[in-house]
Amino acid sequence: MDCPSCAGKVTNSVERLSGIDGIEPRVTSGRLIVEYDPTQTSDAEIRERVRAAGYEIVDSASELTLSVPDMDCASCASKVENALESADSVGEIETRPTSGRVTVSVADGTDPESVADAIGAAGYDATPIQDGTEVVADEQPVWQSRRAIGTAVGAAVVTVGMALEFVLPALDPTLGTVAGRSYELSHLLFILAVVVAGTPILRNGYYSARNRSLDIDFLMSIGIVASVAAHHPFEGAMLAVLFSVAELLERFSMDRARDSLRELMDLSPETATVKRADGSEETIPADDLAVGDTVVVRPGEKIPADGVVREGSSAIDQSPITGESVPADKAAGDEVFAGTILESGYLEVEVESEADESTIARIVRMVEDAEREKTEREQFVDRFASVYTPLVVVGAVAAAVLPPVLVGASWSYWFLVGLTLLVIACPCAFVISTPVSVVSGITSAARNGVLIKGGKHLEAVGASDVLAVDKTGTLTMGELSVTDVIGLEGATETEVLRRASAAERRSEHPIGQAIVGYADEQGAVAGGEHTVSNFEALTGKGVRAEIDGTTHYVGKPDLFDGLANLEHVHRTTDGGTTLESPGGGRPHCEREGCLDVLSEVVPDLEAEGKTVVIVGTEDGPIGVIGVADRVRPEAEWAVSSLQAQGIRVVMLTGDNEGTARAIADEVGIGEYHAELLPDEKLEWIDRLADDHGGTDETGRVAMVGDGINDAPALATADVGIAMGAAGTDTALETADVALMGDDLTRLPYLFTLSGKANSVIRQNIWSSLAVKAVLAAGAPFGIVTVIHAVVIGDMGMSLGVTGNAMRLANVEPETPPGIEHEGNTRVETRP
Repeated sequence: MDCPSCAGKVTNSVERLSGIDGIEPRVTSGRLIVEYDPTQTSDAEIRERVRAAGYEIVDSASELTLSVPDMDCASCASKVENALESADSVGEIETRPTSGRVTVSVADGTDPESVADAIGAAGYDATPIQDGTEVVADEQPVWQSRRAIGTAVGAAVVTVGMALEFVLPALDPTLGTVAGRSYELSHLLFILAVVVAGTPILRNGYYSARNRSLDIDFLMSIGIVASVAAHHPFEGAMLAVLFSVAELLERFSMDRARDSLRELMDLSPETATVKRADGSEETIPADDLAVGDTVVVRPGEKIPADGVVREGSSAIDQSPITGESVPADKAAGDEVFAGTILESGYLEVEVESEADESTIARIVRMVEDAEREKTEREQFVDRFASVYTPLVVVGAVAAAVLPPVLVGASWSYWFLVGLTLLVIACPCAFVISTPVSVVSGITSAARNGVLIKGGKHLEAVGASDVLAVDKTGTLTMGELSVTDVIGLEGATETEVLRRASAAERRSEHPIGQAIVGYADEQGAVAGGEHTVSNFEALTGKGVRAEIDGTTHYVGKPDLFDGLANLEHVHRTTDGGTTLESPGGGRPHCEREGCLDVLSEVVPDLEAEGKTVVIVGTEDGPIGVIGVADRVRPEAEWAVSSLQAQGIRVVMLTGDNEGTARAIADEVGIGEYHAELLPDEKLEWIDRLADDHGGTDETGRVAMVGDGINDAPALATADVGIAMGAAGTDTALETADVALMGDDLTRLPYLFTLSGKANSVIRQNIWSSLAVKAVLAAGAPFGIVTVIHAVVIGDMGMSLGVTGNAMRLANVEPETPPGIEHEGNTRVETRP
């Protein structure tokens, strides 16, 4: 059941039972959810009705996946499901036309070949995928398939027939007469073309007829059979050949859409080099890796599994996961992902997840499943097609019968008009206009480090009026870092960092750890180690320790109350100061660089959302350190880009008013709400939706956060976007959209992609309808023939909407100007 047509067959069949309360066909996953009253019907009766529709049901103790490359549309999937439903030992069925795969649950001991044979009975070649190997359809070129060969032979036969009938009629002898109608050699050639090229169509039409489904195969089958029966074999032959060509072109287009998914699957290597306990190395299939194994990865090789580096260091290309093209530096203790590529160096990685549970494997599964839930436009298309197709079919029958009966018009002429309308009734391009756009957009996003969990979320992002942004971990780095160092009383910046880090090295406080980390980064301890003793953590104030025999204090300004004078100190003038002195000298002091730390330095730093740490002894302070959660270098550009797209950006944070204001000003957000509890964030999401809605509806609000702490608000928003979800199970499973790397540049890209996807979907839908309308209007006047209907209305529009959808693959993230990369960290450069 892989298309709306298939779902309609199943629904129609099951609806005839008593006690059915609800039916929900899920085309993408090949599942049917039925709510029923067990006192009026039974599970067995429902299964029988599904099988009567031509679909097989699978009940499982185990799961089997098969590659079905020819299954490239919803109608095909429906037929495969119908065939499997009648097979023994097959339970739940999930068809995925986008990847050309079928997953079924089967009883233990079921022969995979028997399931493949059941699919083969529906006219599709199927190959079991063994050992969990990820395969997207078959890479055999579509033009080398059996159907392509049959179509080519049919086309050649039609061409010879046309030459005899229209170009060389003298060479077209009459072979006989049947039921008063004479048959020339050309007629038999046309009938032969129908048999050769039209057999797959007629076979599929048979399954459609059994299930009372007005899908394209049924309509085309009726048209072909009726043409031959009405002594119009040329039209029947052209219909068979041209429709087969259209189907092959549609398959070719679907293969293009599958390529991006196949590229994702091909990222993980097939083999891995395992280091054994005795030091020897062994090459094994990557799928055989177990948690706890140690794998060896060398330059140019792909990491075979998610894990943690135990030995070595290297730059790693993580673009398959995060979309970030700049290699990330990894060393012992760092997390790495399957499918990423070693640029240099040597790594030993301890495996932390099996192959089918790696981040890249989960991304592939989620991209495959993303087409499961229908978008609003898909639901509209399905409703429209369910009305449109029957109406046009009735019109086609009326056009073929009524004029000859009522006014004695030509049966031959109006039969061809009715046949043309019958072809026009097939809503093929109209139905695929949305799914193919969704698949193209979602796979394009996945390649650029943005995982969109479903078509409705892709659609919803572009329709959002407001983006609510969390502060910590989203606009900021999510970790404390030293931002300012001010040397006092002759101490250099390096000396301040050296003494502060020596005292804080035994502290577990995040601020202390930030100072130690920054000092190590700057090489402040390279000049020599201090002797530290008598360390003491002063709860709520800071730390105290003896450094080289002198007691030092590192902590809040309050720690120095009654201990040292902070109101009159002198800034070091030759120590690489990062904060200019706000004041000059004092009237009673002859030295330059006088500062009142309490009234001049502390307020200025706190106004910027920074925490102030004083470093000193009982004799006085030797320096001031500012610590803060730094704003991401790309945050200002991202906010500006979103606002340029007309998105209202609002910051929601639980932090204090001063910090919130400082961050909002720095990144250019004009509206922020601070000191919010989790439930208050939920209230603000609702308020923002009400602000942008009309009198009877609310606007759409998207929210971006860290995916864990902001889970309630992310769930309440129309679209929840998780930052930095790579390797985070919770974010991957719960977010509607996951930005795989901590990269805010993907936000403007996401909104741009979604907006273009919505535009492409609208273009596809309305152009399909417009072309059908024009063709239908021209048919009664003889302007539009069967050939026009197939070539333009079916084949042409199917190619058109697919090609238009493929344009979404060309949407790429922008690189902010002025942002350079150093290793794994973005650094903003300014003149």
